[in-house]
Amino acid sequence: MWWFQQGLCILPVALVLWTAATFIFAYITAVLLRHVDPLVPYISDTGTVAPERCVFGIMLDISAYLGIATMYVRYKQVQALTVEEESKLHKLNLLGLVLGWTSSFGMCIVANFQKTTLFSMHLVGAILTFGVGALYILVQTLVSLYMQPHVHGKSIFWVRLSIGVWTFASIISMFVSSVIMYSSLPGVDVAHKLHWIPGETGYIPHIISTISEWSLALSFVSFFLTYIRDFQKVTLRAEVDLQSNHLYNSPHYSITAQVNQSETSPLMAGGI
Repeated sequence: MWWFQQGLCILPVALVLWTAATFIFAYITAVLLRHVDPLVPYISDTGTVAPERCVFGIMLDISAYLGIATMYVRYKQVQALTVEEESKLHKLNLLGLVLGWTSSFGMCIVANFQKTTLFSMHLVGAILTFGVGALYILVQTLVSLYMQPHVHGKSIFWVRLSIGVWTFASIISMFVSSVIMYSSLPGVDVAHKLHWIPGETGYIPHIISTISEWSLALSFVSFFLTYIRDFQKVTLRAEVDLQSNHLYNSPHYSITAQVNQSETSPLMAGGI
């Protein structure tokens, strides 16, 4: 059995690889078609113009669904590893699930509302994705803190804490540089500005802002890599609970053949 077939670690692996492929595909396509500049464009700019925006939206939606599934498995795993008396940990775990799903919903908004089409909705999606997503990382780091040393060692906590610091540093850098960029370009429709000339007004804060955004996205991807080892130790199963031994609407119809009332099968397993 290969390492990615153990437990459910295929989920964070698929999330990381698919999301990275989404960004890379959109970037290469947008650059080749000269829709954006090659030097560090905004991630959203690479998915703004057709045809790349069509594929970018579909792929990012799939990333959101993979994120929802990954966060749910993480929630169930922590829940199973936590005794009922640890109410603080249970509350943090539930809060993490809500924040994570909200962040994934924001990713769907980003994917389907391009900045040049409806900038206000795109901005809301970005805030939900990155802002709420950063809070999810913070909560999961706290969960890791409270779960050591009885569930795992300190090393994974320090790794997640480091990624959390990286995430918030990128957010602060992107926010400050974006404010400087917009304030230095009064009257300019920055949302529709896809090409920049080195040396023009606002170019330096623009580059800092775009680098910060790519750094922020990379920190998110790196955080989910820390789930791989944990997910190798968990599986989910689906249980079928039959209410009848037939599928007819008539209550008078009956089948005397025995059926397996307690059939269970892996929801996802390493043998996929």
